[in-house]
Amino acid sequence: MRAWPILLLLAAASTTPAASQTAAIPTAEQQVAAAVLALPEGMRAGATVLGYRTAGKLVSLRQGTNGMICLADDPSDDRFHVACYARSMDPFMARGRALRAEGVAATQIDTVRFREVREGKLRVPSTPAALWSLSGPATSWDPVTGKVTGARALYVIYVPFATEASTGIPATPSQGSPWLMHPGTPKAHIMFIPTM
Repeated sequence: MRAWPILLLLAAASTTPAASQTAAIPTAEQQVAAAVLALPEGMRAGATVLGYRTAGKLVSLRQGTNGMICLADDPSDDRFHVACYARSMDPFMARGRALRAEGVAATQIDTVRFREVREGKLRVPSTPAALWSLSGPATSWDPVTGKVTGARALYVIYVPFATEASTGIPATPSQGSPWLMHPGTPKAHIMFIPTM
């Protein structure tokens, strides 16, 4: 009779959050299918996709042809997030990933990137560049059906160094209207959130 409490404790221990954090990595095909869902349908087939073959190591899963780069969902974190951006933003985006991998604090990543842009060490595009993303709970994406439910879409147009004066776009968020985030910086972008 005393064995029951021990068995229950062992069963409970095997389902603790620490045990469930070791998520299986979806197949390359599944990752590609999920990553491109952030894009408009007509752009999905031609996008390059970066994803995971081993935990924590982002690699190329598919070479594209249309100038868009998509990031597959990171299976090691506790949310669903995929994003696709114009290739012209890749130096800036890749530098952010490299700084995170080096252990640079999230609050300092833009400080480093902005300094490197000013110093001419890091390029940002001279023309507008789009980013499309979907974010939601980890359960938003079903790898079996390939469907996403409950994720929020976000659309961005990067216009480095743009300001309210140069664009005529307000820097204050408002419902149903685009707005300019990080005006005057290398990361300036027009935000479009379908539902706020």
